[in-house]
Amino acid sequence: MSLMSMLIRIARKVVESVLSQLTQQMNIVEQMAKAPMQAIIQQVVGGVWIGKGADAFVEEVSTLMIPGANNITQHIGTFSRNLHNAMDIMTQADSQVGNIIGGLNDIFGGIF
Repeated sequence: MSLMSMLIRIARKVVESVLSQLTQQMNIVEQMAKAPMQAIIQQVVGGVWIGKGADAFVEEVSTLMIPGANNITQHIGTFSRNLHNAMDIMTQADSQVGNIIGGLNDIFGGIF
């Protein structure tokens, strides 16, 4: 195995690890931020807290915090998709270089 192949394999493992961490972070945002906010809103709407303060709280959480959490998960998803695309491009480039080198080996092997 060539040094370049080893480096590419290591790079793939690093990217896979980063993708795993991104998925975990997205789950954390969903489970530890967004889901509790939605549960609190349901409790307030269900009558646990009534009045103008409750209405203002629900409005703030619904229009600022939940969209903010959604925005974070969207950015993480976009970053994750971009990393997948980069890994696909890296794999294609590695394959193309391998094909070119194989072709050159055939040409030079015929000369010598």
